[in-house]
Amino acid sequence: MVATCGRDGADGPEGGATMQMPEPDGAILARKARIVERLAAVSPRGVISEPAEVRAYECDALTAYRCPPLAVVLPSSTEEVSAVLKVCHEEGVPVVPRGSGTSLAGGALPTADSVILGVSRMNAVLETDYENRFIRVETGRTNLSVTGAVEEEDFFYAPDPSSQLACAIAGNIAMNSGGAHCLKYGVTTNNLMGVTMVLMDGTVVKLGGAHLDAGGLDLLGVICGSEGQLGVVTEATLRILRKPEGARPVLIGYASNEVAGACVSDIIKAGVLPVAIEFMDAPCIRATEDFAKAGYPDCEALLIVEVEGSEPEIAEQLAKIKEIAQRHDPVELREAKSADEAARIWLGRKSAFGAMGNINDYMCLDGTIPVTELPFVLKRIGEMSAEFGLEVANVFHAGDGNMHPLILFNANEPGQLELCERFGAEILKLCVEVGGCLTGEHGVGIEKRDLMTHQYAPEDLEAQMAVKDVFDPKWLLNPAKVFPLAASDGRRAVALAAE
Repeated sequence: MVATCGRDGADGPEGGATMQMPEPDGAILARKARIVERLAAVSPRGVISEPAEVRAYECDALTAYRCPPLAVVLPSSTEEVSAVLKVCHEEGVPVVPRGSGTSLAGGALPTADSVILGVSRMNAVLETDYENRFIRVETGRTNLSVTGAVEEEDFFYAPDPSSQLACAIAGNIAMNSGGAHCLKYGVTTNNLMGVTMVLMDGTVVKLGGAHLDAGGLDLLGVICGSEGQLGVVTEATLRILRKPEGARPVLIGYASNEVAGACVSDIIKAGVLPVAIEFMDAPCIRATEDFAKAGYPDCEALLIVEVEGSEPEIAEQLAKIKEIAQRHDPVELREAKSADEAARIWLGRKSAFGAMGNINDYMCLDGTIPVTELPFVLKRIGEMSAEFGLEVANVFHAGDGNMHPLILFNANEPGQLELCERFGAEILKLCVEVGGCLTGEHGVGIEKRDLMTHQYAPEDLEAQMAVKDVFDPKWLLNPAKVFPLAASDGRRAVALAAE
């Protein structure tokens, strides 16, 4: 049985797209008062259950879909999380883990019979060790505030999603988030050393720790990117790094997307490793220039390439990059000569998503491709844009091929969201077809759930679901995400029949 969710809440969509979700369990809804009472007993100050109040948690950053949960619990400790999960396990209530709710893939979308378990109140720094270069934090702490906790000692935390001011470490771990500087420093999994995690039955486990690698199976690698399917991560040990001596960006403008893509490919093929290579196309350049006044040139495509190190290292790397860029006949080539110029080069890129939202509704994708395929994929997206009649703005982490096409549409016009989603699905299929994957850092959530069969064979999906069977035998954690709905509903039905 399935229900739909939409802009109108759990009862269905209002002139927009529909997304199938599991039919709410009437028995759970009938026991709401008892469930809330039991939750309040183990988390006295953390339970939210009034209908008007739970609506604040009815969606995440994929706001096209909304469904108020049964209740929300905001625990203050790992022990409280354990007690809450134990109650939900005994009651058979689905649980949706939530960090800051910034997921762009619907990763924290609740069902009407589920409990949202948010870790936002758990944001303390538990331990800092500069000699061994790690910090241990509660996972409700925001990404940017991790660097804030260590920057006075000239350290930083490398992963830097665009939402880093708001997004929580819990969500970064769930989705294996990256950011502009992931080309050199990697994504969350490359900077995660250990976790404390609570399983659905309330069992607390610790994986990894303040050392290079844990022995045995790479369970930490399984957890990072598991999208709340296996447990609730409450503490994380993160790698911190010394700040580089210096950093400098260069801005390169081109007359076409394809030429800019070819330049990116040539930089990578030359063996140069910038800390970041960011791409923006004409629609995005125009929007950000109107919004941020960063001083960008009037061109069809823009690259921001940043290198770091000592002054001789910076000079050597930039010389190679500028030589490669000149081969492609740039419209403009501008190296930052001061900290102020560097900040202005980055200003537009950091403002891009807000600037685009200032002019239209949009859907942001994150398919990832081999960098050698950038020219072809950008050309094909342009062709599909004409076919679907929807404009696309491209702004993304070009160095590792992490695409972020922003499909512009009018959310108030009936049928536009459905058209946008069909267009987005075709772009993501294209990413897979050229040797890439459905998601680079946003996760699968509900957005790409039904495209998983395009990337994975049935036996591959079966292996992934078998892992969830081990960690969450009742299939109560984060329902209707990641796996095709029919498959996850079937797994849940088998678990219920076995009780």
